[in-house]
Amino acid sequence: MELWYTEKQTDSFGITAKIKETYVTEQTDFQKLDMIETEEFGTMLVLDGMVMTTVKDEFVYHEMVAHPILFTHPNPEHVLVVGGGDGGVIREIMKHPKVKKAVLVDIDGKVIEYSKKYLPTIAGELDNPRVEVIVNDGFMHIHDHKNTYDVIMVDSTEPVGPAANLFTRGFYQGIYEALKEDGIFVAQTDNPWFKADLIQSVNKDVKEVFPIVRVYGANIPTYPSGLWTFTLGSKKYDPLEVDEASIAEIDTKYYTPRLHKAAFVLPKFVEDLIK
Repeated sequence: MELWYTEKQTDSFGITAKIKETYVTEQTDFQKLDMIETEEFGTMLVLDGMVMTTVKDEFVYHEMVAHPILFTHPNPEHVLVVGGGDGGVIREIMKHPKVKKAVLVDIDGKVIEYSKKYLPTIAGELDNPRVEVIVNDGFMHIHDHKNTYDVIMVDSTEPVGPAANLFTRGFYQGIYEALKEDGIFVAQTDNPWFKADLIQSVNKDVKEVFPIVRVYGANIPTYPSGLWTFTLGSKKYDPLEVDEASIAEIDTKYYTPRLHKAAFVLPKFVEDLIK
């Protein structure tokens, strides 16, 4: 008998993948967690029925959360990741020697535990001595750490369940206060095909807090629609003013110095959303 996993991305559309094996099916204190082995995308982490990451395409998301912002800030010594318990963003951050310390705060310790066990190529840097892993509420961590970080990355699920508070104007104001005077933050902001209203509302809220706001995109096959957006808010530095020649060549599969500015060139219908 064939087994298939299907994510219903809307009430009338979804994606499906053939399953080879199920490693974990567990209701944690915060969400339903599944770790499955798929034929097409390898090991897949699923939270509350939504694909979070897969071995085959994870590099796109994790590189595009980390590198555009870290190459925009001239001296990103102290970095915070909210969410991201799979460790992929941390792995990319560790490729930057200027980073002295990266703090990961994820509310669900089970995500960290199972990612270390079943996603070692993604979670392998969580034990790096430059990394501090905290199992706690990222919203509260930001509230309690004013003027602390050079860079903050919000690697959250969609705005449901424990991540709902991470898509509010109050959260972005808290991020502003947790950043140093020249700090930058970035958050994943879903896709423009099914969540246009979310992109619009986030863009509006971030613009009310940060003087420089940019939206950029990437292609991620297992995420709804395949076209994914990220919203960056900065107190001082503009990613569009970065000199391509100053971007160091690092070990990546998606991000390149040439792609840095190109990622901010959006399709017209996406541009229209954020006018």
